[in-house]
Amino acid sequence: MLSILVPGGSGQLGRDLAAQATDSIDVTAPSSSELDVRDTGQVVAAVTELADRARAAGRSPVVINAAAYTAVDAAETDEERAFAVNADGPRVLAAACSSRGVPLIHVSTDYVFAGDATSPYETGDLLGPLNAYGRTKAAGEDALLGSGARSWIVRTSWVYGKTGSNFVETMARLEKERDELSVVDDQTGSPTWSRDLAAGLLELAGRVAAGDGPSQRVLHCTGGGSTTWCGFAKAIFAELGADPARVKPCATAEFPRPAARPAYGVLSNASWREAGLTPLRGWPEALKAYFAS
Repeated sequence: MLSILVPGGSGQLGRDLAAQATDSIDVTAPSSSELDVRDTGQVVAAVTELADRARAAGRSPVVINAAAYTAVDAAETDEERAFAVNADGPRVLAAACSSRGVPLIHVSTDYVFAGDATSPYETGDLLGPLNAYGRTKAAGEDALLGSGARSWIVRTSWVYGKTGSNFVETMARLEKERDELSVVDDQTGSPTWSRDLAAGLLELAGRVAAGDGPSQRVLHCTGGGSTTWCGFAKAIFAELGADPARVKPCATAEFPRPAARPAYGVLSNASWREAGLTPLRGWPEALKAYFAS
């Protein structure tokens, strides 16, 4: 029996966490306007209310932090705000959770790595973020690991869901608007459906609440397999019943963006499997289920 607080509840992951609530899993998922993770007073009040309510009902409280500043390009000129949400926010949450004995699960990203690897990144590999967003997320990880809180970091990648702005929904829109579409084919990662990720995080939360949390504090959890953005776009077109040949490969250099992107962001899910947690299904299977839903 769990009571879970999800800061960042209006995002695609937060919504999918809330949608999977059951009689045994009570989920409260406030938006950033309802719970600002930068505000110590709000965070302390929310965590205290969670702990008191859960324990009064005979449930175990857990916080899953889905709050994040994710505007990668905007962060290049707004790094102070990105740092406040992505680094100071986890620090504030960790302090509040630690003081009230509530475990904390924090969601991070493949962007903490440089993207110059040739095989999937393991959890202990050297960090080397290329952009402001990655730097602030790496700082958030440091804040948790140094906080003394009972906490776990779950890195994921290329998340898409039914709500918000994401690659799948953008491709679905552009398929209707354009005869052909150029998509970068020299960046590789693992698409992850937010519903599958939410299920994995809830499984981890159950383990943590039962006192059986993994000994390893940093875990990777993504959809199985990998592809390029171009390969992903072609698969999306196929699911839409459109001709994948309308998607043309191009190089990152042809579409310069304010923030540099990792060329290779594939994360090894070995840590997740070794912790005895259920691996997420392969990304092509998840994409089919996404459209079927």
